[in-house]
Amino acid sequence: MPTALITGASRGVGAAIARELAPTYDLLLGARSAESLTDILDELPTATPWPVELTDYDALAAACAPIDQLDVLVHNAGVADLDTIAESSVEQWRNTLEANVIAVAELTRLLLPALRASGRGQVILINSGAGLRANAGWASYAASKFALRAFGDALRLEEPSLRVTSVHPGRTDTDMQRAIVAGEGDEYRPEKYLRPSTVGKAVRNILDTPEDAHCTEVVLRIR
Repeated sequence: MPTALITGASRGVGAAIARELAPTYDLLLGARSAESLTDILDELPTATPWPVELTDYDALAAACAPIDQLDVLVHNAGVADLDTIAESSVEQWRNTLEANVIAVAELTRLLLPALRASGRGQVILINSGAGLRANAGWASYAASKFALRAFGDALRLEEPSLRVTSVHPGRTDTDMQRAIVAGEGDEYRPEKYLRPSTVGKAVRNILDTPEDAHCTEVVLRIR
């Protein structure tokens, strides 16, 4: 079976993508710690844990070294630390850009030989609606997601043997979303948001696109 690596796979959208791909892919499930992967590995016992802190670049290089062929790389891990520009700190900006852009670029760079070796490598960037428009209070997050989209555009041109897709889901029912809504002081109503499984199915559809087509961008909005 082809092999797929999914970052941020312990819960939420990453776990939903893992569930969707499990029947037809050998999975490497990324997370910061092995412990955080316990629940999803109980569901998907044939998957392989791939615990590494993505911003620890020495550890990341060591974790990537044994991977000599990879069919799919799904960048799902990221952070959302929201505040107004007036209240944002340099540390907040650095941490957001580090997790959402720089770590993605470095992981992709390290795995490019493996993706090329597959002969049909695909890179999926789980972006956000914030990668298409910036709202008040979301400046650092939106900046990171605009940059992530630009990264995907450049990668697509530089690596013509790969298929590169930016996925822009609207707000999705995850633990991260619950924290955001709590910070906004609103009541959390799951029905207002996309289901993680919907994003997982969208990724599945992207990967199943016939090889004569290149799905470059997918935008998902709640109905």
